Amino acid sequence: MAPEYATEGLFLVKSDVFSFGILLLEILSGKKNRGAWELWRDGRHSELIDACLGDSCNFSESLRCLHVSLLCVQQHPEERPSMLSVVTMLSNDNSLPEPKEPGFYAGKSSPWAYSSSANQQSSSTNYISVTQLDAR
Repeated sequence: MAPEYATEGLFLVKSDVFSFGILLLEILSGKKNRGAWELWRDGRHSELIDACLGDSCNFSESLRCLHVSLLCVQQHPEERPSMLSVVTMLSNDNSLPEPKEPGFYAGKSSPWAYSSSANQQSSSTNYISVTQLDAR
């Protein structure tokens, strides 16, 4: 689920790009975006392709697909490519930009911590309001 949808209920065209990236990433690597990102960042590309794929896939093509998938799962929608760009990137050998850290929900902290909105108001589950009614 795209971060902007999970945190703010906003569904954008780039939300589909995020979902496509997650799907491609999990098919090829068998990992969630956080685990795949950490391997990519650390340069451990050979560990990114799921072992169950074995020799049935071309390593360089699979690695390119993973690179594109990481571009699709960027935190902010404006940093994700369009689907037209994704198709173009997958169908040629041009150089690709380096992906930034992807958007993901990390643990028990508030999902709004990853929100792209600048005007977030804090909320508390401990807030209480008491209304006392007085007769006339």
